[in-house]
Amino acid sequence: MSIKSLDIVIVLKLVVLGDRLWSFSSLANDLCISPSGSHKGINRAVESRLLNPITRKPRKRALEEFLIHGVKYVFPPKRGGLVRGIPTSYAAPPLNSEIIQSTEHPPVWPYEHGNVRGYEFSPLHQCVPMAAERDPKLYELLALLDAIRGGRARESSIAIIKIRERLSLITARQVTNANMRLGIET
Repeated sequence: MSIKSLDIVIVLKLVVLGDRLWSFSSLANDLCISPSGSHKGINRAVESRLLNPITRKPRKRALEEFLIHGVKYVFPPKRGGLVRGIPTSYAAPPLNSEIIQSTEHPPVWPYEHGNVRGYEFSPLHQCVPMAAERDPKLYELLALLDAIRGGRARESSIAIIKIRERLSLITARQVTNANMRLGIET
């Protein structure tokens, strides 16, 4: 079994969910995929060592390494002509507030309900535009990942810093929850 682009979307959704309870059905609903797709994706992510096999929580170091160094080679973006869609990479939050937008059309995920005209930038999976519409935090993670997948050096370096910040919350939450279970005050 090898990792698929959907598995990365699923793992990023688990990062966003943090310690909130989830089921395969709720995950599937949030990501606009089938429950069997979420189940298979979780299993592939566990097998790829991006998720802990017991807790099914993201493994911070492995995930960080793969997002920063591997995804751009395993899932490079395809680019196309002008389409209607949802902004991504430097044109989406949080990078759009830090990087000055040029006068050229931005990169967008093709999406019929999108409100921006830009150059096609293929999403990790076809579910991405709909899932991003439903979850702003997931949208930010996916857009940051796109800046790494296909951005210029400056965009990529800022995105790496921001992804590391978001992934560091995984460790902080895990320590806090472990301390709470042990009765240790922080």
